[in-house]
Amino acid sequence: MTDIPQHALDDATQVLDCALSGDSDAVVGTFDAVVDRSGVVGAYDVAWCLAATMVGQNVPRGGAWTLDFPGIDDARYDKRWVARFVSAYVNGDISTGEALFGAAIADGQLPDCLLALAGSTVATLRHRAA
Repeated sequence: MTDIPQHALDDATQVLDCALSGDSDAVVGTFDAVVDRSGVVGAYDVAWCLAATMVGQNVPRGGAWTLDFPGIDDARYDKRWVARFVSAYVNGDISTGEALFGAAIADGQLPDCLLALAGSTVATLRHRAA
């Protein structure tokens, strides 16, 4: 992971706590508070932390990883975005992660994408725990 400020890690923990409790309004509210405090860069840092949490410690980052997402081209915008953002994280491709963030902002889809990322991270954590 890049140098992520401690407050981004704390914010990511807050997002996950809200998502684990099923409170999507609180997830959105936490991201809104991050943007108010730290701008879009702060939200990006929190999203990068969520991707790191989803991927876990056992996957070496960087290199040329290919992730298999069957049916990705037919998925909703937010689901495609999550798959591509996590792929950018795994490959250490910060410029693609930033481009995805910019595209989601331009398309008016960033809140839905961040909510989907939080939900996917929680689903992954629950799957690992089972």
